[in-house]
Amino acid sequence: MIKYRVTLTEEERGRLSAIISKGSHSAQQYRNAYILLNCDESGLGEKIINEEVSRVLKVSMRMIDRVKQRFVEDGFEACLDRKPIIKTKAKKIDGEAEAHLIALSCGKAPEGFSKWSLRLLADKMVELKYVEDISYETIRKTFKKNELKPWKVKGWVIPPHQSSDFVANMEHLLDVYKRPYSQEFPVVCMDESPKQLITETRLPIPMKPGQDAREDFEYARCGVANIFLASEPLNGKRYVEVTERKTKTDWAKFIKQIADDWYPKVTKITLVMDNLGTHKPAALYEAFEPKEAKRLRDRFEFVYTPKHGSWLNMAEIELNVLMGQCLNRRIDNIKKMQKEVLAWQTHRNNKEATINWQFTNDDARIKLKRLYPTILT
Repeated sequence: MIKYRVTLTEEERGRLSAIISKGSHSAQQYRNAYILLNCDESGLGEKIINEEVSRVLKVSMRMIDRVKQRFVEDGFEACLDRKPIIKTKAKKIDGEAEAHLIALSCGKAPEGFSKWSLRLLADKMVELKYVEDISYETIRKTFKKNELKPWKVKGWVIPPHQSSDFVANMEHLLDVYKRPYSQEFPVVCMDESPKQLITETRLPIPMKPGQDAREDFEYARCGVANIFLASEPLNGKRYVEVTERKTKTDWAKFIKQIADDWYPKVTKITLVMDNLGTHKPAALYEAFEPKEAKRLRDRFEFVYTPKHGSWLNMAEIELNVLMGQCLNRRIDNIKKMQKEVLAWQTHRNNKEATINWQFTNDDARIKLKRLYPTILT
């Protein structure tokens, strides 16, 4: 740490003594005069240690060091007069430069970079001579005004443009969601997701007053489990099964559970699910004898979400709730995961939490108009 030494001349000590004893001066001048006189190492007066100066003048040690630093770096006069604060007005860019900036940010990032940053854009604007000089803060404010965030990329499943297959499946599914609740003909949504099994390598530190809970960044992988989830949105019920794999056979066994364990007395189950290769009636014939496979197949009406339209599956909403409320932590074995998931399922079913689906075909024809084929007349 740099230590600044104050050495005053007789004239400087005289001026400081005059400030203390007479005249009208600012509080800052009085304070700085006392500090300099007491910290003087010239031998013309008695030097007092910083701690004592701090105690007597009731100022911080940092304040004393700042005054001494100003004396050494800026001179005697700078300690007696407050430095003027120069406020620099942030530079703005005109409409043409703003248009260039937006076009640049929406384009491809330079080679060697995955996406634009504020500093990259500022440098590029100057390099292309759109502006003479620009700060990254001006770039940020311009983006804020235009609601642009080129450094962020949101994951999204993009449906095909003008796809009759997509809209046909979507409109049929949305009609299914409009059906009133029926105990004999329930509408059930099904989804699945992998979940890593993770163990701690060091014991986490629990939370205590004044300190957050802490866990080490390092962890060990213990394999992957698969989560099957079936949800009846209008009845507020959901059922979860944790398996080691996600094969056709695993899916077929989960379908049998839906039919025989959770909905054994209903007439027919409308099952909404994603259009995956494992979600086919043929899987029933690979897992069970033909008679049993046919019996299970007849219990269901299978309704598939369109390809690139998994967001239309209401079970995905319930699965996200499960991940956020129960599985957003490190669990190292399937048995523990099954136990935790069962407790979550029981709690959620007792609350009878339903899903209020609002998106309809009328909404789709307006908001997703670009997906509908153009009819030439």
